Amino acid sequence: MNIFIDNKSGMPIYDQIYSQIKNHIISGELKEDEALPSIRNLAKDLRISVITTKRAYDELEKEGFIYTVAAKGCFVAPKNTELLREENLKRIEGYISEISKLAASCNLGCEDIVEMIRFEMEETS
Repeated sequence: MNIFIDNKSGMPIYDQIYSQIKNHIISGELKEDEALPSIRNLAKDLRISVITTKRAYDELEKEGFIYTVAAKGCFVAPKNTELLREENLKRIEGYISEISKLAASCNLGCEDIVEMIRFEMEETS
């Protein structure tokens, strides 16, 4: 698992870690019950504070993406299909928002966008 920190990004470092690990879990790159790097090792590898890494792991655990076993470490939680569905719906809504903005700048109507989506879905089926 690779995590990249962009110091020029306006996003807090803990949020960058949180988002990247969450995306690895949702995509299936990290499997259920797979061990994550220890908080200390990840902090050392990324050259950041242990507190920052812990905050990212705490957020992931709070949202049900990972679980902690005392003296063993943190692991990927069993996939909660409803949680994953909600996460994907949020991502789709974000994409739709971007599509709406781009469509408005090109004077495209709803019917045009729906047709483009239909075409894309037929191509991927």
